[in-house]
Amino acid sequence: MTSSYELSDDLPVYVISVAAQLSGMHPQTLRAYDRLGLVSPGRSAGRGRRYSMRDILALREIQRLSQEEGVNLSGIKLILDRHRELEQARRLVAELHAEIAQLRVELESTRAVAARLAELRRGGGDTRSGLVPVRSTRVAVWEPMTGPSGSGQPRGDK
Repeated sequence: MTSSYELSDDLPVYVISVAAQLSGMHPQTLRAYDRLGLVSPGRSAGRGRRYSMRDILALREIQRLSQEEGVNLSGIKLILDRHRELEQARRLVAELHAEIAQLRVELESTRAVAARLAELRRGGGDTRSGLVPVRSTRVAVWEPMTGPSGSGQPRGDK
């Protein structure tokens, strides 16, 4: 069950001072990373930056790549861009797998109908096999004259 109070990882709720504290960086560093395009925080109505939990995790990864791996900011930007592309490709692949599964179900259903129709055609003019030739478009509706459960009481007009 989803509540309107549950927060998504993509919801930009943290002001820059809180995001800086959560990521272990100085607010000026966050501003610089925004200018460089390493992170793209949301904006409030007053144009203030609002960071999501996903942004904070990205900031932590930037810090790890820079300090522990020795990657420069240009390299980090390339790594993050490739990571985003990979995630987008994974989502697309998952969607395509779901679509293929649905198409396979539909194909099997179509094959079953085609096989049944072929079987009925081979049966020739035998109407007991399930297909009845339609030669008239008239429809007759029959309603019993007695009430429910065969009570013997006539039904009134509706």
